[in-house]
Amino acid sequence: MKQRYQLAIALLSLPFYSVAHTALMSCYDQGNGYILCEGGFSDGASAEGVEFRIEQNDRVIMQTQMDEFGEVYFEKPKNRFTLVLNAGEGHVVYVDGRDISQ
Repeated sequence: MKQRYQLAIALLSLPFYSVAHTALMSCYDQGNGYILCEGGFSDGASAEGVEFRIEQNDRVIMQTQMDEFGEVYFEKPKNRFTLVLNAGEGHVVYVDGRDISQ
């Protein structure tokens, strides 16, 4: 009986865990040919060390990790691109380059 109770509590708490760590990323055109992206999580955790990449035409043209501040600074690609913050399954954020403004 005790095991069933513990299992029920664990299953009921799953929805709270799934929303506790939503990955977030904001990107800003710096107006000098460069873009700054900031990443983090909805619970306030840093995105330090999280995979970041730039994709064009379904190809990865740059791949790195967020720095100690949860940021990446890079030269703006000339053609259409997508930015990806990949913090693992269920924690992937995509930003279309056309949605970034100065």
